[in-house]
Amino acid sequence: MNFNLTEEQELLLDSLRELVAREVTEEDIKRWYEEHAVSDKFSKAFVEAGFGFLGIPEEYGGTPADITTIMLVAEELTRLTAGTFPFLSNCLNMYDMVEFGTAEQIKMTMDVYNKTGKAAFLLAISEPQAGSDNMAMTTTAVKKNGKVYLNGTKTWVTHGGVAPYSLVVAKDENSDLDNKNMSMWLFPSDTPGVKFAPLHKIGQTTTNFAEMYLDNVEIDENCMVGIPGKGFFQLMKNFEVERLLICAFSLGLAQASMDDAAAYANQRTQFGKKIGSFQMISDMLCEMEINIKNMRNLLYETAWRHDNGMSIRLESALAKKYIGKTATKVCSDAMQIFGGLGYTTETRVSRAWKDARGWEFAGGTEQIMTHVAGREILKKYTK
Repeated sequence: MNFNLTEEQELLLDSLRELVAREVTEEDIKRWYEEHAVSDKFSKAFVEAGFGFLGIPEEYGGTPADITTIMLVAEELTRLTAGTFPFLSNCLNMYDMVEFGTAEQIKMTMDVYNKTGKAAFLLAISEPQAGSDNMAMTTTAVKKNGKVYLNGTKTWVTHGGVAPYSLVVAKDENSDLDNKNMSMWLFPSDTPGVKFAPLHKIGQTTTNFAEMYLDNVEIDENCMVGIPGKGFFQLMKNFEVERLLICAFSLGLAQASMDDAAAYANQRTQFGKKIGSFQMISDMLCEMEINIKNMRNLLYETAWRHDNGMSIRLESALAKKYIGKTATKVCSDAMQIFGGLGYTTETRVSRAWKDARGWEFAGGTEQIMTHVAGREILKKYTK
């Protein structure tokens, strides 16, 4: 494995740094967190600069990029801003739409994405009683008289009440828990019978979060995305990449916190000395640096495996399990180095800490990752 960046990757990251330096201030970021939305100006600039189309086929205006490159961009954007933004997640969602959607579905969502730089559609999977256990889903899609009727409740819906379209996963025909046939349905979010109720996160507040209620929502049969009954498997196709993307966000937050904490330790004076000279602070910084190196190695080895056609079922679960909790620990230690100041909104590390904690839940909790990885480990070592 050669982890040296290519010339193209170096130029891409330089371009990203220039974009952020030119378009974003810390005041902007704080305002986006307060308003629960990134500005239209920067959203559009990010897409127009090509970053919002990484990995999407060229025929749709995309920019060729492997998973490693996308992870590099995700990590660097998060490091530069010490914040969580939906841009690369939106890009991954558009990739799925391009892969599974009809020509008409691709066009109408791509038109929104091109015009605004923001999410064209929300993705509604989880339910109050079906979080990690997606098979326990009870939202149904019933066909009747040439129409489809959706009923159920979704939760943890990012962009809920904001995105113009909704992509909903529902069980086919009935709510029998043994029924594993699920399909995906795309329709306007303002369709009669659709309602949203906001959920209030403690972090990652640059995007709306909501519950979604579907009360006899009538849509056409041509709203289906992909293969009938295979909606869950379509979702699973990119779950592993999504987990790596979450790891890249987490790593970026940890690196931003390390950047700030080390700089502070170099300038903060107590008892007549820079606090970085005290052994306990030095020990914290050493442990943080080791953790960051381990996170980065695990993330990019897994991305490299994916780009070289190898299975990452085990590696992506291990990465998500380790990087999620370790990034939160690094951010927490950075807050500790700042002392009381770290617990205020005057520092970026407090924001990074809250966001990092949220990424431990997204894409599968540590406990679910243990379940996934444990099975793969047993297979690996079976004689």
